[in-house]
Formats: sequence, C-alpha cells, structure tokens
Amino acid sequence: MKSTVQIALSTLILFSSCLASLFAQAPAQRQQPEFIKQGQQLMREGKMEEALALYRQILQSQPLSLPANIAAGDVLDLMGKGEEARKYFQKAIDVAEKPEQKALANRAMAMSYAFEGSCKKAVEYEQKAFDYFVTEQDFFQQGEIADEAARVCIDAGDLDTALHWYQVGHETGLKESNIKPARVDLWNFRWEHAQARIAARRGNLAEAQDHVTAAKAILDKGTNPEQAQFFPYLRGYAAFYGQDYKTALEELLKANQNDPFIQCLLGQTYEKLHEKDKAIESYRKAAAAIAHNPPAAYAVPFAKKRLASIG
Repeated sequence: MKSTVQIALSTLILFSSCLASLFAQAPAQRQQPEFIKQGQQLMREGKMEEALALYRQILQSQPLSLPANIAAGDVLDLMGKGEEARKYFQKAIDVAEKPEQKALANRAMAMSYAFEGSCKKAVEYEQKAFDYFVTEQDFFQQGEIADEAARVCIDAGDLDTALHWYQVGHETGLKESNIKPARVDLWNFRWEHAQARIAARRGNLAEAQDHVTAAKAILDKGTNPEQAQFFPYLRGYAAFYGQDYKTALEELLKANQNDPFIQCLLGQTYEKLHEKDKAIESYRKAAAAIAHNPPAAYAVPFAKKRLASIG
C-alpha cells in the first residue's frame, strides 16, 4: 500500500512527461542518460532544433535507444511536427523490450495525438497502456491512465468521452484491495473535479457549482493536502465558462502559475477582460512549455495559434 507521499508522487507523475515516467517506473533505467539532461537543458533555453539534432545524433549510433526515440518525438511534437514525431514513438513501441516500457511508449504516442487535439487516437494508445496495468492488477495506475485519457478528451472538446474515461478512472481506482480512506478521498476529489469541469463546459453552471462544493468538502478533510493546488484552478475554470471573468482571474492567479494550461486559461481570461498585453504574456509562457503531457499538449498549440492571431 502506498503512503500519502507516494500518492502525491504518483499524482505528479500523471502531469510529468512520458519520458520522465519511463525513468521513474523502470528501475534498471532510473538514471537518465546524460544526453537526455543535455537535451532538456537545450529545450529550456528554447533551442529545440539543437535538442533534436542531439537526439538524432545519438540515434545514429544507437538506433534502438528507447529514451532517444521518445525524446526526439517529444521535441518534434513541441515543434508542431506530429507526423514526424510519431515515427519515433512507433520505433520506441517496437523496440521496447519490457511490457512496462511498451506501455509508456504507447502513452507517449497518445500524447502526440493529444498535441493535435485527437481524443479518439489518444484514447486508442492510452487503452494499450491501460490494458498492461490490467494484467498487472495495478488499479491505481489504471485509474491514472484513464484520467489522463479523459483529460486529453475534455481539452479536445469531446465531453462525452471525457466523462466516460473519468468515470472509468474513478471506479477502477477504487477497486484497489484494502484501499485506505485517503486514497478513496483522492479518487472522489478527482471525480468531483472532473464532473464540475464538464458541467461548466456544457453550461450547466448550477450542477458545476454542486460538484465544486463537493470537491471542497472532500479537500477540507485534509487527507490529500497535495490536491489543494488544484482547487483554485477548478474554481477559475468554472468561473471562466460561467462568463464570470473577474472571478476567473482572481482564482486562476492562485493556481499553479507554472502550469501551461493555467497560463492559457489566464490568457483567454485576459482577452475577455480586454487586457491584450497580459494575454500575450500568458500565451508566450504557455507556448514555451517543454513537457510532453496533457497540459502542454493542449496549451502549446493553442497558445501559438492565439499569439499568431492577436500578437
């Protein structure tokens, strides 16, 4: 049974890159190769072409390198070159020697489709990863992946599919044997959080508020303090879709300012409030994200489009 600290770590893994997950979950490869560290530094400096060149150089001598293939695909997605990126992810899937590595490579492929807003194709590959954890009887990770698929779909605007996968994540996570109350609260909080966002997107504002209230009641138990950071995001999200942009801004400024999705939502809020310069600033931050995960998969393409339109 995982401790509360381990629960928090697993939650963070959901919002980290697939490549980072690869090293986090594969003991034999826990230490990142030096070229990955070098490439990530180049990406942080905005040198995407240089990072890609580095990974391709490694692949010339190590064509079967799982981390190099995934890293090259990550960069290409961030550059908006999804079709080329997926060639590397497919290679990673093909060369993965262990089932858990193949599952993570499939998650990377799913994120590639998320960058293009394809809920259907992302779910196709998330399902493969989900199925691996079914064989492992790892209900927590099944729930994590189901929620990840749902997050891609809600951001893509496929609310029915998102609701389905959030429900799968909730129900599956609760199947863990000898589950502790804190873990139950975690899954219930996530479920209320998801239902609130979907209701807000559908314009069902009273229903959304009911779920926001339920989420706060669970959070107030104090069993999952690491989830507190996601509550202002929820209130800001619901306010934005309720067209209460002043409240949305107040809440979103309390949320994680390093999250590219929050940066995008702030940009949209500033636009609604006719604060163009602040909107551009928020979009620029979002467009510079280097993660390969659901928040970045939505935010990077969206922010670049908005900057091209209003910048």
